[in-house]
Amino acid sequence: GNTRVEEACEMYTRAANMFKIAKNWSAAGNAFCQAAKLHMQLQSKHDSATSFVDAGNAYKKADPQEAINCLNAAIDIYTDMGRFTIAAKHHITIAEIYEAELVDIEKAIAHYEQAADYYKGEESNRQVVLCLLKVAAYAAQLEQYQKAIEIYEQVGTNTMDNPLLKYSAKEYFFKAALCHFIVDELNAKLALEKYEEMFPAFTDSRECKLLKKLLEAHEEQNCEAYTEAVKEFDSISRLDQWLTTMLLRIKKSIQGEGDGDLK
Repeated sequence: GNTRVEEACEMYTRAANMFKIAKNWSAAGNAFCQAAKLHMQLQSKHDSATSFVDAGNAYKKADPQEAINCLNAAIDIYTDMGRFTIAAKHHITIAEIYEAELVDIEKAIAHYEQAADYYKGEESNRQVVLCLLKVAAYAAQLEQYQKAIEIYEQVGTNTMDNPLLKYSAKEYFFKAALCHFIVDELNAKLALEKYEEMFPAFTDSRECKLLKKLLEAHEEQNCEAYTEAVKEFDSISRLDQWLTTMLLRIKKSIQGEGDGDLK
């Protein structure tokens, strides 16, 4: 009967917690999973989802793929209950496992997109932006430049009129322009003109000035001028890994490029 199932549920949960104390993560994950299935048998959806999340968190330390399976099971229950914000949060956790543990960027992108979609439905705009920026950064790394450009332009346009966020807008237009630049120099020039027109504050930014110098160096096929402009920018605002990668890709399209270095 139900009482026996409830007792079994409690025992599995207690066992799982003891395994956690002993740092036996696989056994803890397995026990939480068993508890989750029994909660489902008792029609207790919320408890089942919670146990699947606990199982996922334990497995994260031992078996990333199994962690993903458990978190997906929890997501199915949460979406069924209409709890999209919490489902989105777990999609982000899965995306992070794909990023860090399994290094499958395509799948990480898919989960960030799904999370953004759920957040959009719940009007959690800040979370939508954070997820989309992850998608854009990875899309550009995978050479899906059009996808990255669309996101950066969209986020830039949405933030440029917000007094609190407009400072970030120049960064998004800068990144969009770099993606354009890798694909085609003329596109980058046109995009830059468009961004300056839309967002006049961009013209005075160091990012915009750097882009103009880079375009000029690229047009003249002048590798040294390109490197010098990047160096000068980097001495004031440190370039992160993503920007360094993109700037290197552009530099490689300058003829006579030698050592593949920015410094």
